[in-house]
Amino acid sequence: MLTGDIEPSIKDAVSQLPPQAAKDLLSAGVCVRCIFRLFGIRGQVYSFPTLAPSLIYSQLEEVIDVDESIPRCSVEANGSLGGSDTDLGFCTICLGILQFSYHDAKDKVMKNQSPSDMASTIAQSVKQEGHSISDFSLEISIPPIILENEHAVRLHLKSKYGNEGWMQESNSSQIISVKESLKFSLTGLVENVLDAKSSLSEFRIRMTYTLSKSPKTIQNIMEKNKRFKKLKHGNEKLHSDGTDAGDADMANDRAEEIVKRTLKNLGDQQPSVFPPDKVTEPCSLVVACSRASIFFGGRYLKYSRNVSQSRWIIDDERMGEASVEEIIGSNILPLCRGDAYKFHAAGREDIDVRMLGSGRPFLVEVQNARDVPSRTSMREIEVKVNNVGSGLVKVKNLDLVGSQGWNLMREGEAEKQKQYAALVWISRPLEDVDVETVVSLKEMQILQKTPIRVLHRRSPLERGRTIHWMNIERIAGSSQYFLLHLCTQAGTYIKEFVHGDLGRTHPSIGSILGCRAEILQLDVTDVKMDCFMAD
Repeated sequence: MLTGDIEPSIKDAVSQLPPQAAKDLLSAGVCVRCIFRLFGIRGQVYSFPTLAPSLIYSQLEEVIDVDESIPRCSVEANGSLGGSDTDLGFCTICLGILQFSYHDAKDKVMKNQSPSDMASTIAQSVKQEGHSISDFSLEISIPPIILENEHAVRLHLKSKYGNEGWMQESNSSQIISVKESLKFSLTGLVENVLDAKSSLSEFRIRMTYTLSKSPKTIQNIMEKNKRFKKLKHGNEKLHSDGTDAGDADMANDRAEEIVKRTLKNLGDQQPSVFPPDKVTEPCSLVVACSRASIFFGGRYLKYSRNVSQSRWIIDDERMGEASVEEIIGSNILPLCRGDAYKFHAAGREDIDVRMLGSGRPFLVEVQNARDVPSRTSMREIEVKVNNVGSGLVKVKNLDLVGSQGWNLMREGEAEKQKQYAALVWISRPLEDVDVETVVSLKEMQILQKTPIRVLHRRSPLERGRTIHWMNIERIAGSSQYFLLHLCTQAGTYIKEFVHGDLGRTHPSIGSILGCRAEILQLDVTDVKMDCFMAD
């Protein structure tokens, strides 16, 4: 007996079913939710606590009793389909997914839970991870065998009921997917438990259903797929059933795409296996939640000649006293309670080069942050970074930025201008004509082969770069030392432009002045990029 506010919805849903076809599917072990979705029924019926066959069986019989065109004997031939609600098998199409049955992380079979129970399980995963959220996106990954099962049932219905009006009017596009049906069942309940809205959120709740081994039919489809063959013989590690050993979500999604395309191409040529084999074990389920990376953008200044840009360890020995990456990232990460961080900068300077002036643009990418800091917190982080490390590194204009900040930095790294101040020594006294010669050079084109000092980690290439302008500032009391101020295209190797790198950079200050030239100290004084500048 149906009771409660949802009763009209259940009755209305059952009334839309072709009764004999529905009983046919029930007899084949298809769950009620799969029957609803196969006939395109939408709405709140999916979240009803119990949708066992016995719940709707009596209504189907009432419809059949009224419809005299369906012989009573054909219904009875299917046997008693009601059964015990507590002793249901696993659905032969969805493998128990829409019955909320699954193997949990401890390999315990959770059987026939209610949608509310499943929503509580999902919410518990979120709370255990400690995420603070206002919205979420529910994502679902399922084994591709479900598509094959669905296809086989569809062909069976077409073969048996193809002459009936309801079958001629229906089409495959009306079928609601297992994923969408599961969302119908759970989304509203999860919203209530988490007090958060479902949307296109950067916070994702991922339900991944997997089988320990794919059926042979799925393996055959995957083996015949050219893309799969290329992957299998590449660098990816795959299970014997054709799934990616490193990422079940990606493997499921890739396989689902391939199987869906294959079944569509086969159409009615694929042989129908009906009823499907009895399902004795449900899928394994892993519920994971994560937030898309958040990005902090700003500019840093480096005042020490013994601080590297990134963490630099050689043979377990640290190079330099600290790194810009660690000083900034280690202060941002705890505030966000993220899993890890990555440091990105618009170009780089050597460990012995200071970064002055307006500072160098940088991004800190925080992965799976539990909290997203406020603007007030940004100022607190700035103060904290600027007060640690004895003033080695300072940051300014720190703020949360979108992923577009990454594009701005990449553009600036390749296309923008940077200014430097270099203390230069030459092997002879500096003459007035030398100053005039250097200052007169505008938009000078140079060619630089990969410097000897970085050949161990960079490809041996020849790069064209532009020196936009240069000025020379004499040093009082010295004829062989001077300050060289220059503005260059981003990516220019400044040290090599001064000393020539054994002829690998041409022209160079040494070749222009016709003498030996060495750079003693170098500072970056300005990075001309629009991103992360003060208002």
